[in-house]
Amino acid sequence: MKYHFKIHKEGSGYCAESVELCGCRTEADSMEELKVNMHEALNLYLEEPDDSRMEIVLPQNGLKGRNIVEVAVEPNIAFAVYLKYLRKQRRLTQKQVAEKLNLKNLYSYQRLESGKANPTLETIVMVHSLFPEMDLGAILPDNEDAAPVH
Repeated sequence: MKYHFKIHKEGSGYCAESVELCGCRTEADSMEELKVNMHEALNLYLEEPDDSRMEIVLPQNGLKGRNIVEVAVEPNIAFAVYLKYLRKQRRLTQKQVAEKLNLKNLYSYQRLESGKANPTLETIVMVHSLFPEMDLGAILPDNEDAAPVH
């Protein structure tokens, strides 16, 4: 999963703001530092608090333009964002999804949406059977994006 940032030159440094996520922005003195900061800012922004009312927006496909770059989301966070997005699209509560997935308790499901869980393959298969529209390929990083840019 990759979101887009528009980069601006500001004085002797740089500023970048997400095209899709209002309020997700960062700045740096160099382009190398900006790449690291964009990755960090994006993941922190998407790791919202549980009580947040933030509207979940998936990245736009094929967005191109001058000074627009793609920034990859960590896979565990991408999974959580995508799962929460699909649950809300179906107007289901966390409890309803936990029950449909036959999870032991609500907390087990909430961890999946938090980005702090490391779901097993069995859990991923169960989630995909409940939400077959989930594109698992969108969650996995490309080889070049397997680790944050440093």
